This record gives sequence, C-alpha cells and structure tokens, in this order.
Amino acid sequence: MARGESAVELTVRGAGVFGLSVAYACARRGARVRLIAAEGLGTGASAGLVGALAPHVPEAWNPLKQFQLESLLLAAGWWREVAASGGVDPLYARSGRVQPLADEAGVALARERIAGALAHWQGAAEWSVEPASGGEWEPVSPSGWVLRDSLAARISPRAAGRSLVAALRALGAEVIEGEAEERGLVVHATGWRGMAAFSDWFGRRLGNGVKGQAAAFRLEAREMPQVYAGGLHVVPHGDGTVAIGSTSETAWEVDGPDAQLDALIARAREVMPALAQAEVIERWAGIRPRAASRQLVLGAWPGRPGHFIANGGFKIGFGMAPKAAEVMADLLLEGRDLVPERFRPEGLL
Repeated sequence: MARGESAVELTVRGAGVFGLSVAYACARRGARVRLIAAEGLGTGASAGLVGALAPHVPEAWNPLKQFQLESLLLAAGWWREVAASGGVDPLYARSGRVQPLADEAGVALARERIAGALAHWQGAAEWSVEPASGGEWEPVSPSGWVLRDSLAARISPRAAGRSLVAALRALGAEVIEGEAEERGLVVHATGWRGMAAFSDWFGRRLGNGVKGQAAAFRLEAREMPQVYAGGLHVVPHGDGTVAIGSTSETAWEVDGPDAQLDALIARAREVMPALAQAEVIERWAGIRPRAASRQLVLGAWPGRPGHFIANGGFKIGFGMAPKAAEVMADLLLEGRDLVPERFRPEGLL
C-alpha cells in the first residue's frame, strides 16, 4: 500500500482515549479510518471520572517528561479542533493545580524545583510556592504553604470520548460497535486486554491491568483549580461535578467499587473541606493498562507486519493522547518514525 495521507486505509481497534485519538488524528489527515469498538463505546478505563492532566515534577528530565510537556502544551488547540470537528465539547480547561505541602522539607524541595520549571517548561507555565490562603477551595496544608502550577489541566473523560466519536463521524470514519473485519494497517489500542494479548504473543508478561477507583460529587466548582494531595486527585469539571481518585490496585477481589473507595472518599473530605457536605453521585471502578516499562507503548508490533500498538498510558493517558495520536499518525500515514526510543514495543522484549 502506498504511504500517502489520502491513500492509507486504517483499522483502529479500541475506543479508549488512545484508539479514538489515533483514529481522529489519521482521519483529520485524510486516511480512510475504521474504528472497531469490540467492547462498545464509552467503556473501559477511558470512561472513568477523574481526567487530571497533571505534569510530572520538573526535575530528572527525561523523554517521557518532555513528551508529556509537549502533549500538555498541544492539548488546548488540539481539543478545540476536536470540538469544532464534531460539535461536542470535551470539557477541557487548563485550570492549574494546587498541592498542599506537608512540612518544611516539602516546602524546600518545592522551591528547589522552581529552577527546573524555568529550565524545562521554557516559560510556557509557572511553578510557584505560596502561603496557604485558607480560601474555600484550598486543601488543608500542614505546613501553611501550597505549591501551584499553571500547566495542569482537566478534561471530562466521558465528554472527551463523545467529542472524539462525533468528530470521527463528521470526518467520515466508520465507527463500529462490536466486531468487524480489519482493513489496511491495524492499530491495537485495546487497553489492559491489549497488554495481555501482547504478552501472550511473546509468551511472557509485558504488562498488566491495574484497578483504579474514583467517585464524583455534585458540587459547582468549575472555575477552580484541581488539587493534588499525596496521591489523591480532586478535579472540578465543567458539568458541575467534582471527581476524586484514584486507587492503584494490582490485585483485587471484586471488579466494581469496594471499601477502598469509601476510604478515598473519606480522605477527600478531610483534605478538601469544600467536599465535606457534597453528595456523592457516582462510584466507579475500572482496569487501566500498565506496561512493564511503566512507559507508553507506541509503534510497530514486532514480528507482525502491518500491525501497530498504542497502549500503556497508565494514569497519564488523557494527558499524553494528543501528542501520541499525532506521532502515530506521522508513523502510519507518512512513515516518519518520531516515537521516542523508550516507548517502542520492542523495548519491552
């Protein structure tokens, strides 16, 4: 098959954020796209609640952090184009983030990282350490200080999925719920099940599923920044809800929410007094894909010509999706391989 943007026929398996984003990026460039959602649309880990697009700390810089930075900076315009294509708002906003600092050591470390933010974020965002204000939308800070960054953003996972599906249909892509025939190049973006299939292909464990649990409160705080407190994300959304999450469970007894989520809700109410009386309107649990490398997995499937992988976005899938989608479109449609070395599937072998 000739590699010209309008000539490529492409099948994308999986309707999570990676599958939908790769399909959209390719369809926007003129490819003939068939999206197969064998598990249905709006399912899996990408149908969760949290949607925190939060940057890594600006130190010990590496290709993963650089890729994520570029994706976060790309996101506003990218999601704006998605919304314009299909007419559905993904509820994206670059809202910033507040993080309480536990003690003087934490304050000192946060101040040391200011230089890293200046060096690596290249003036595109700020990292600052400020006295806690005691405002209504501020986490409890044992030290009396908080860290703020202006790079973090948020998106509604479900609204983003609806937005991408609408954009694909508007661009003439086939969106199929259930099984269907593959045509042309094939991208496997099938989450934790895909990591299991990749492992089975090579006869050893190359990734796994990790359970996460989250909850949504009814509370109007859409103009507020997200909060991160010791592993807990608190994310206000543009639909009048606030999401909290998430757990990371490598072993579990039930697929759905359980007592660990009760503990997470209780902790969120302690950290954020604004949530103390807010009603919990949804409890959610899902399985997220995690590669053995803890990195993204992007590129050609070794030993399987014409097949490619876009997977492994454990906890950072929505933040990485715009850049990952465009890099995969470069590879699939133009033969330009710009995938960072440590993200390539063969790195797991």
